[in-house]
Amino acid sequence: MVTTLATHPGPWHDGGAPGYWPIFPIMFGLFWLAVLGTGFYLIRSRTATAAASAASASASAAPDPLAKAQALLAERFARGEIDEDEYLMRQSTLRNGG
Repeated sequence: MVTTLATHPGPWHDGGAPGYWPIFPIMFGLFWLAVLGTGFYLIRSRTATAAASAASASASAAPDPLAKAQALLAERFARGEIDEDEYLMRQSTLRNGG
C-alpha cells in the first residue's frame, strides 16, 4: 500500500486534472495581450504627440505676416513704447490693409 501511494503519479498525470485548468493558459495569454497592447498604445501616443508638435513647430515657424505684425504691435504697446491712440490707429491700419 505504501509503495502504491509513493509511486502513484497523482491527479495531474493520469487525466484527472481539475476542471478549471484552462483558466491559467487563457489568463497567461490575456496578460501578454495586455502587455503588448499597452506597449503599442504608448508608442503610438508618443509618435502622435511628436508628429503633432513637429506640425505645430513648422506652423509657428512660418506664421501669418499679419498675425506677426499684430503680435509685435501688442508687444510694443505692452512695453509702453507706444500709447493707446497710436496702438489703435496702427491696429485699424493693419485690419484695413493699408
